[in-house]
Amino acid sequence: MKSKGYLIVILAAIVFTIYNAAYFVDETEQVVVTQFGRIVGQAVTEPGLKFKLPFIQKANFFNKNLLEWDGDPGQIPTLDKTFIWVDTFARWKIVDPIVFFQTVNNRFNAMVKLNDIIDPAVRNAITSNRLIEAVRKSNREMDTAEIGLGDVEKDQRATYVINVGRQAITKEIMNRAQPKLKEFGIELVDVKIKRINYVEEVRKAVYGRMIAERKQIAEKFRSEGKGEAQKILGEKQRDLKQIQSEAYRIAEEIKGKADAEATKIYAESYGLDPEFYSFNQTLEIYKESLGKDNSLILSTDSEFLKYLKGYEKGIQ
Repeated sequence: MKSKGYLIVILAAIVFTIYNAAYFVDETEQVVVTQFGRIVGQAVTEPGLKFKLPFIQKANFFNKNLLEWDGDPGQIPTLDKTFIWVDTFARWKIVDPIVFFQTVNNRFNAMVKLNDIIDPAVRNAITSNRLIEAVRKSNREMDTAEIGLGDVEKDQRATYVINVGRQAITKEIMNRAQPKLKEFGIELVDVKIKRINYVEEVRKAVYGRMIAERKQIAEKFRSEGKGEAQKILGEKQRDLKQIQSEAYRIAEEIKGKADAEATKIYAESYGLDPEFYSFNQTLEIYKESLGKDNSLILSTDSEFLKYLKGYEKGIQ
């Protein structure tokens, strides 16, 4: 029984020793083996099952894939003295784990170094360029900004010519930061500006200018609309006058033709009895001239009263 117990203890010790000696390296990892704090051999970068001396050696694991760095937003003045908030991020990786272990040792210290190196590089790049350079990357025309703007605004906007651009600024940041990170076994893969925003005071001024420009464009549209409305109204009045004039002309022509026809009929009818025509016309004259408010003094021998005389004789 005692030999069997010893055998179990020996087997357990062997298993524990093998377990302590073996370690597994993932595809996304790399290992630096140390013995009493000193590096032993080269870094292990190939994935698989590996072995080390048990108990006296230690496997230090480091990432081999891309890692992220997200900087804190900071207030930075541009070359044209405009204060803006700049938020950047970067991707980096450990390319020399031995140097990384000897200098920064772990990811926490590496993030501190990245902050100390990338943040000043971002600040230097932004302060060395105008705001428009950090915002845009080309001189492509902004179609939405063109709507309704006059020649003056277009001439002013033409002064904003992009000489550097946002891509060149991010490349400048990398060129400034990468040499300083190389001594820590770190490679800076990419740096991007995540967000640019005005500080509160500048933002209010910019929004005010944007509102004024939009109001100017809206007023221009309103003026053009009023002008077009007046033009349409004028054309309508002109067409109305033309229609009324044409209708009046046609009506007068019809009336003239009707009067001519009536005169012709009257002439034909009166021509059959001239005395009746004379009598009828004289009655019309009586109706117009002998009113209650009119006074007319004539001789009894007047031709004008001949029909009245005949009327009196007929009564007698």
